[in-house]
Amino acid sequence: MSLESPLMRTKSQQQDEAPAGLRFYDVRSADGTRLCAWTNGADGPPVLLCNGLGTSPYAWPALLEPDCGVRVISWNHRGIGGSDRPDDIERVGMEAFLEDAIAVMDDAGLSSCVVMGWSMGVNVAFELINCHPERVDGILAVGGVPGDTFNTMLAPLHLPRPLAKAALLGFAHVAKITGRAATPVTNRIPWNRVTTTALRYSGFMMSSSRHEEVREAVREFMAADVDWYAHLALHASRHDRVSLSHIAVPVTLIAGRWDVLAGMRDVRTAAERIDDSRYVELSGSHFLPLEQPEEIHAELLDLIARAGQTQLHR
Repeated sequence: MSLESPLMRTKSQQQDEAPAGLRFYDVRSADGTRLCAWTNGADGPPVLLCNGLGTSPYAWPALLEPDCGVRVISWNHRGIGGSDRPDDIERVGMEAFLEDAIAVMDDAGLSSCVVMGWSMGVNVAFELINCHPERVDGILAVGGVPGDTFNTMLAPLHLPRPLAKAALLGFAHVAKITGRAATPVTNRIPWNRVTTTALRYSGFMMSSSRHEEVREAVREFMAADVDWYAHLALHASRHDRVSLSHIAVPVTLIAGRWDVLAGMRDVRTAAERIDDSRYVELSGSHFLPLEQPEEIHAELLDLIARAGQTQLHR
C-alpha cells in the first residue's frame, strides 16, 4: 500500500537523479511489503546498512563514492522513500524492521556480512545479531544504542530520563495527530544555501557538514509524511534494550560529542559491555555521517579488517 507524499520522488525519479553507481530496486519483505532497496554499486566486501529512521543514501556521502571500497546494501523504511506501507499499518516495529533487513540480505545472496547502523538503525543491527548471530560478522554502530533508544535521548541536557522520554513520546504522539496538516508545510520547505546554513549552524547539526550533501539528505528526509514518520517512531520506541553479553564479533561504537539524541555516555557504557569492542568519540552531533564521513569510513574499513581476522581464527 503506497500512500506517500505527492512530493516524494518515485523510485524511477530517484534513479534518474542518483549519482553514478547508486541503484534502487525492489525487494519483498516476509509479509509481502515492497521495499525500495538500494546499493552503492561499489566493489568490495558487502556491508548491510541499517539506516537512521526515514533517512536515505544521501546521508552517507563517503559511501556513495565509487572507490569507497565497500558494497553497501540497504533499504528505505516502510512507507518512506518509495517503499510501500504494509497492508497492516501496525507492522512497522522492530520485528518488521528485522524482517526487512533479512529480506535485503537474502535478496543480495548474503548469508552473513558486516552490519552498520545509524541512530535507530543501531537497534536493528543489534536485534539482528541477537536473533540471528550467524548472519552478522561485525557491527559498526554510529550515534545509537542497542535498544531503549528513547530512554537515552536528551541525556546531554541532563534532564531526568523519565521526563525526557515522556516529553519525546508526547511530541511524537502530537506529531502523529497533527502531521497530516503539517506535511504540506514541511514538504515545501526550500532546501537552499540559506536554510541548510541555518541548520548547519543551529547546534543540532554541526558546520563541518557540507551544504550540498546536507541539502540532498534533508530534502529526502523532509519529503516524508510527518504523521507516518511519527507512527514509525512510536513503534520503534517500544524496542527494549538488547543483551550484549553473547556478542562474539568485533564491534565499533561511534558517538558524537554533542549528540542530543544518543548521548556519548550511553554509547560508551554499551561499548564497555562488549568484549571485542572499540569506542570512538568524534567531534560532531547526531549527524556524524554528514559531519565526519571520512572518519566513519575509516572506522568501517578497520572493522571489516577486524571481522575478517576474527573469521580466520574461528
